[in-house]
Amino acid sequence: MTSAMQEADPRIGGKIQRLRRQSRISQAQLASSLGISASYLNLIEHNRRRMTVPLLLKTASYFGVDATELAENDDSRLAGDLMELFGDDLFADSDVTNQDVRDLASSNPQIGRAIVHLFDRFRSLRNANQGATSAQEAGYHVATDAVSDFLQANANYFPGLEAQAERIRGEIDNLSDSFEPGLKLYLSNVFGVQWRLAPLPQGLAGRLGRDEETFETADVLSPESATFTAAHRLGLLAASREIEHLITESALPADAPALARHALAAYFAGAVIMPYQPFLAACRETRYDIDRIARRFKASFEQVCHRMTTLQRPGASGIPLHLIRTDIAGNISKRFSLSGIHIPRHSGACPRWNVYAAFLLPGQINIQISQMPEGTRYFCIAKSLTKGGHRHNAPRRHLSIGLGCHISHAAEMVYSDGMDVSNAAQAVAIGVGCRICPRLDCGQRAHPPAEHKLVLNEHEHAESLYSRI
Repeated sequence: MTSAMQEADPRIGGKIQRLRRQSRISQAQLASSLGISASYLNLIEHNRRRMTVPLLLKTASYFGVDATELAENDDSRLAGDLMELFGDDLFADSDVTNQDVRDLASSNPQIGRAIVHLFDRFRSLRNANQGATSAQEAGYHVATDAVSDFLQANANYFPGLEAQAERIRGEIDNLSDSFEPGLKLYLSNVFGVQWRLAPLPQGLAGRLGRDEETFETADVLSPESATFTAAHRLGLLAASREIEHLITESALPADAPALARHALAAYFAGAVIMPYQPFLAACRETRYDIDRIARRFKASFEQVCHRMTTLQRPGASGIPLHLIRTDIAGNISKRFSLSGIHIPRHSGACPRWNVYAAFLLPGQINIQISQMPEGTRYFCIAKSLTKGGHRHNAPRRHLSIGLGCHISHAAEMVYSDGMDVSNAAQAVAIGVGCRICPRLDCGQRAHPPAEHKLVLNEHEHAESLYSRI
């Protein structure tokens, strides 16, 4: 029995609530199956009651998940978001410590999430009033943060969409030996939509005709992107009821439902192109070799990375991974973490993280053992990609995709071959962001720590101003 199970960590209510909602059962139904009252289960889900080890084992058995995985702490991401929040200049005179933040995330996670959402709204209004011009100043739109939180709250796994995708993929395979012709026939036979390539205006990947009987994808797209765009349209048509149900059941703010609808249709597209069981088998067989898997499923590097993060089916799950996508200016456009690593909510990540170093070696996979300030190590890979530019003088987008796991899962990934992942000396010290990072001697520090008093030695001139404060 692991130490986490022996302690019966009380901070796993969010996981139990997420599993219950994914299974579409009520608190009363689950409580009855576990032999406890619905009111007691409600307290557990809100982290107000400690779970006993027998109850933990019974709950894990009910959902078909590993008890050790269920017992792992679930508040690290919330604590990280709160630390980043309290690192804002607004709280410069406050004496809030990182331990205070961890205590809040542990004892009152619902209040902690409410504070995060309140600050999101405040930050959005403040930047609007101040006329912020850059992404770093403006942060992210409330809707994007809400959808990111929505995906995180569901562990980026939606069983209803998986079931729809699995059923439809079977019907597509019955129409053709190859997926793309089968998808074309399915769209035509079931929805009366003719899919074809067309010279669309720059910036458009796909377009539904006014008569809604034709769907065009840009003739400059790669085959993988064209197929994904058509599968995304299929998701909006075939899984609309399930998508609307998920949106209705959530508490998304204004503007967010449209973005969530797009994200869930993209989830469906990934699931229909890369069916769950064959894809999980491929990950285990190749040890998460992204390029091999991409060739097998005729998908892109980024599509495969996204699909890997969705492998959270109870009893048949993959490695708990994190995913980050950033541009060359450090703006984070996608973030998701099941590995435990914290990805900044409103700012760029640590420049020492390999997701940025990947830009120096375009097209190559950059490997790094990353160590956070508290000592936790993660195994991270990153690759920079170039999108667009398929027309003369067309602008290109340079992005970096980062994927990783806790160091305990590193050996399950082929990229760890030849590395001594147990050697802490090989780890690169990184942080979440300069304002909340305690590493005072970092030569790449761009800002002083939020709670640190500046003391500069006028007799010395440091190479980096904030590395000696």
